[in-house]
Amino acid sequence: MPEPRRLLVALAVVATAVGVALFAPTSGAASAATGDDPQLGEGRALFTGGATPPCAICHTLKDAGASGSVGPSLDELRPDEERVRAAVRGGIGAMPSFAATLTEAQIRAVARYVAKASGGAG
Repeated sequence: MPEPRRLLVALAVVATAVGVALFAPTSGAASAATGDDPQLGEGRALFTGGATPPCAICHTLKDAGASGSVGPSLDELRPDEERVRAAVRGGIGAMPSFAATLTEAQIRAVARYVAKASGGAG
C-alpha cells in the first residue's frame, strides 16, 4: 500500500477508535445475541473493545452498537462462523490478521458472536 494511503487508513482507524471509545456500549454488557452464553459474551467483548484494534472501529454491527465504516457492514454481509474465523486469522483487504494477538479460543468466540449477531449461519 502506498505510504499516503497507509497514513489515511491509520488516521481513519484512530479517529473511529476515539468515537467507539466514547460512544460504544460497555464491552461486557449483555445483548440480544449473547444472552447468558459466556462464549458469546466474550466474543462481544472482544468485538467492542478487547481486540486490538477493536472490530467495532471498522465494522457496523447493530447488536454491538458499532457503526464503523472502514470495513463492510456485518449486518449486511451476515458472515458465517468459518468466514469470520478465516478473516480474523488471516486478515483480508485492509483488515489485519489477529492470529498473533488473539488465542484460537478468542477467535472462535468472536466468530461465533459475529455470526449469531449478524444473522449469519452458525
